Amino acid sequence: MMLRSSTSGIRRTLRVLRLGFGVALVALACGCTSLLISDKPRDPSTIYAPDPRVQADPAWPTVPWQLMIASPTAPRPIDSLRIAVRPSPNEMQIYKGARWAKSPTTMLEDALLRTLEDSGRIAAVARQGSGIDPDYKLVLDLRRFESDYAQASVPAATIEVSAKLMDARSQKVVASRTFLEATPAASTGVPDVVAAFEQSLASITRGLAGWTLTNGASPAGAPAR
Repeated sequence: MMLRSSTSGIRRTLRVLRLGFGVALVALACGCTSLLISDKPRDPSTIYAPDPRVQADPAWPTVPWQLMIASPTAPRPIDSLRIAVRPSPNEMQIYKGARWAKSPTTMLEDALLRTLEDSGRIAAVARQGSGIDPDYKLVLDLRRFESDYAQASVPAATIEVSAKLMDARSQKVVASRTFLEATPAASTGVPDVVAAFEQSLASITRGLAGWTLTNGASPAGAPAR
């Protein structure tokens, strides 16, 4: 009699424990689901993709040599998908809810490569690692890509690039120059700032393309063979 009673008690205890364990699992699952549901989504961002189209200048020379454009370099804060704005000389911020579709170094490389290809003024131009045997290498360092107020009421889309044209075989620097463009925006609104960036990027690209073709074509810039 006592054995049967003890056995029944153990069974009831096991049932209670299993029930409690099941309830705990359900509560845990509900808690996880609640966390997932309550997780706030990120703020939506407008993605901007400047796409400058630069026409060849009639004054650009036609050259028989090949060019490799090395991947441009830039400090990490500059080469970001965030759109940088400088409200004061020593302060850097970003535009909330706005992003670039491509990094600034990629925008610069793409614009310059397309401009030279479409110009018909060069035998061949390609990115680094493309497999061509270049006569020249163009090395670019992006120093600035920011919306700069510079104590004005509206910002200017400011792009600064240091360029070096090098003989691909001797690694000698044939020419070097720093390019700087600052296009004032029509207003402080982000769409107008982006439009100003497109103009600055077009101007920088035009200057780089013409400078590269001219210096490579000059007698001092004849590639070593």
